[in-house]
Amino acid sequence: MNIIEESGILALSTRLQRLSEQLRKDGAMLYQVFDIDFEPKWFPVIYTLHHKPLLSVVEIASEIGYTHPSTISLLKELEQKQLIQSQKDKVDERKRLLALTAQGTALIVKMKPVWGLMIQILTEIVSNEHNLFTAINQAEEKLRHQGFLQRALQLKSEQGF
Repeated sequence: MNIIEESGILALSTRLQRLSEQLRKDGAMLYQVFDIDFEPKWFPVIYTLHHKPLLSVVEIASEIGYTHPSTISLLKELEQKQLIQSQKDKVDERKRLLALTAQGTALIVKMKPVWGLMIQILTEIVSNEHNLFTAINQAEEKLRHQGFLQRALQLKSEQGF
């Protein structure tokens, strides 16, 4: 056990980041094994547009839970890769609407069997005594009601720091 693991709950963010990085790295290598040119960081946008074919930048950011600047950065990469395309909204010309290109749609067809494999593997990984996926959902729900900082400030006030 290393010092981070010994630190317990204090290193929760570090350990979640470590887990996330391992899954992303392995996911990227799995795509390579299947000869798919795809970065795991693109997944939330591609998957969202696969299920909701025409969305604005703000709608995509809301769907994936990313900040507007982070979403813009991902969208630029995906446009450069010609996986998505944008068009002006006919109602509000200031608004850009995004959709998958034919190349993006073809990529999804190629990725679907890999996603099936990933679902099997991830289900096995999270299916443990405390079910990681359920625990993450519960933790995210608690944070939606009151964020980490708000909880800390409330405790600080209550404990007279």
